[in-house]
Amino acid sequence: MDMVMEAKTTKSNRFKEGLSFLLYALEAFGVVGLELLIGNVIEPKLYGVEMNKFTAWQSILHWIITCTVWGIGAFLVMKDCKKSMGVDLFEDIKSKKFITKDIKVWQWICIAIGVVICLVSTWIDWNGSKVAAEFKSRGPLLFPFQYIYYLFEVSLVLLIIIFGQMAFEKWFNNSKIPFGGILVGVTWGLAHWVSKGSLGAGLYGAAGGFVFGAAYVLTNRNVKLSYLLLCIMFIL
Repeated sequence: MDMVMEAKTTKSNRFKEGLSFLLYALEAFGVVGLELLIGNVIEPKLYGVEMNKFTAWQSILHWIITCTVWGIGAFLVMKDCKKSMGVDLFEDIKSKKFITKDIKVWQWICIAIGVVICLVSTWIDWNGSKVAAEFKSRGPLLFPFQYIYYLFEVSLVLLIIIFGQMAFEKWFNNSKIPFGGILVGVTWGLAHWVSKGSLGAGLYGAAGGFVFGAAYVLTNRNVKLSYLLLCIMFIL
């Protein structure tokens, strides 16, 4: 009888812990969504023009405000997770190296395949180099701010992956499936579908999110290396 009760208690605790991690993932997604409020509601009222008609300096200010809000939001989510769940991502980032010996050759091969797939698909989607195309369209003034914005965006995408992975691993006791990638694929894909008004863009974002989540699992949950890989796959 006691063993049955203990098993039920353990299962209940795992469910609650998983739910907590899922909420952190959704909070990170919510932080990303704050840009919609900033760019589509607050700033148009301040500047008197829609976001797609911002001047160069208004665009720069938008990116600065968005990155500040995203940075603070990511910090608060990570801080609360450390306090409530005992998961210290700050220490993980600080202590773990980019390259560790526990990543096997087959994992590196899978990671390389994922990176190549993303880079090739981006090349096809942009009809050439994304970086070159954005530099040409943005110019030397806007280009650096655009890419700083991307760096902050990737950090929040990674947080969705990390917390989503933790949540579903608690529930299903399986560490091999990229649950975080599935979650970020659904949330990020949906966000792209709504923001761009294109189902194709949503599906493209969903597929990319899955690959990003797979990269996190394949690096054995190395936050530093995963962030670097996501930057390469997403930004380049």
